[in-house]
Amino acid sequence: MTECVALIRGINVGRAKRVAMSDLRDMVAGLGHANVRTLLNSGNAVFDAKRASTGKLALDIRKGIKDAFDISARVVVLTAAELRATVAANPLQVGDPSRFLVAFVTVPEALENAKTLAGESWAPERLALGTRAAYIWCANGILESRLLQAFVRATGESVTTRNWSTVMKLNAAVSI
Repeated sequence: MTECVALIRGINVGRAKRVAMSDLRDMVAGLGHANVRTLLNSGNAVFDAKRASTGKLALDIRKGIKDAFDISARVVVLTAAELRATVAANPLQVGDPSRFLVAFVTVPEALENAKTLAGESWAPERLALGTRAAYIWCANGILESRLLQAFVRATGESVTTRNWSTVMKLNAAVSI
């Protein structure tokens, strides 16, 4: 068994696309995964999978969400080891964790579209690109971030973000 983390984009944001976390846990368990637990009410699930094919797991969960809740949502799945490596690779030392985002991508190639942004000056904001995620410091807040807006335009639907506090909670939730 491989411990994995599913990051589901766009559910339980505002009043649209509402999914009870107990229903999400049941749906993920119904796909054959064990030890399913959710974190917060924003589409984060930790589970044990028989196989570590994260791309296939993401597609299966995405289809499960569509079938069970009639909601289209992007899903990124990481192994616990990949999550730990993403945390360890963080190159930025910043303040308020609610203004510091990690942007997880469905496929590493999606970060190619953001390479030109990394070469630009966004002060006081900052961007660092990793192999499976980008690190975005939104110094003046997420809603005011020109960098985040440009990053989303560059990467499109292939990314889902979590603030550093949530990433650290997910990191603590995995057992390895």
